Parts: sequence; C-alpha cells; structure tokens
Amino acid sequence: MFLLKYRHLKEFGTPTKSVLRSCCKGTGNKAESPSLVRGHRLGPADDELYQRTTVTLMQKEKEGGAMIHSYSPTGFNIDGNRVIGPCAVIPPAILQWNVGSHKDITIESLALFYMLEPRIEVLVLGTGGRMERLDPEVLAFLKKKGIAVEVQATEHACATFNFLSSERRITAAGLIPPPVSTELV
Repeated sequence: MFLLKYRHLKEFGTPTKSVLRSCCKGTGNKAESPSLVRGHRLGPADDELYQRTTVTLMQKEKEGGAMIHSYSPTGFNIDGNRVIGPCAVIPPAILQWNVGSHKDITIESLALFYMLEPRIEVLVLGTGGRMERLDPEVLAFLKKKGIAVEVQATEHACATFNFLSSERRITAAGLIPPPVSTELV
C-alpha cells in the first residue's frame, strides 16, 4: 500500500487529502506522514531561536592587561607569577625567551612576536641594565611587518609596557633581566 501511495506522490506531486488520510489510516499517528511533519509550523516551544539564552561569566576580565610588578637580576614578577631569566610577555601568556643578551635578539628570536594574530601594535624590548642598539635589519624587518618597536633599558621597558598595557593597547614585551649591580651607592 505504501508503494502505491509513493507512486501517487511521484506522479502527481503534492498529495491529496484522501491520500494523506489513507496513509495514516489505522495507525492513528499523523506524525508518521512525511508531508505532515514537513508542513508543521514551528512555534515558540519548538524552535530554539525563540527560547531565551543565558550566559554565565566564569572569569571576569581584568581592568588592564598584564602588569610587571618588579624585576631583579634573576627575573621578573608579572601579575604574581615569578619568572626566572629572560621572558616574552604576550598577554595573557608569559613565556621563557631564549636569549642571553641584546646580541642574541635576531629576526629568528623575535619570530613569536610577529607571527601572532591579532598582530601586536607595539613590541617593547628591554635590553638589560642599559639601552643597547639592535641590528638595524631586525628593526627594519619589524617595521615592515607593521610592528612599532621600543628598545629601552629593562627598567624603562617594564614601565613602558605597563603604561601601554593599562591603555589596552595590543602590546608585547621581550625582557632581559638587568645584570647584578656592583656599584656602591
């Protein structure tokens, strides 16, 4: 019987009321008919677009970005995290940075900064106890990538990074701890 009804649908297109009645006859379930299910109009209870969506905030966003609280010859205190040695601060991540001095800052050592998405606006480089000149090719390469670079002594680089981060700028820092001072004050 179903095959006969299928042929009727195939030959005549839309089913007639008599075909639909005979299709569901004996079962008492109108939902078994494919055409009745397809023609069902969705209401607020059926469609998830009509239902209310709620969002629960698990962790509130900080007011500013990462903050460098202190530095020493051994490392940095960034948002309560103690970092030993040179580090790359890419909020919200803090990574060990494999450089020993400003001479080790090359295009390859800066790869993690220029490969990020979204692209950072400003890269702050702290070169240790005093500002050191970097290879002009490195600076030109970062400029070509659209990244502004601030090269400073580490103490000033920390302050610059904190300022830019508090202004919600897309910024990152590469920091080398300053050497142990042997000066008498």
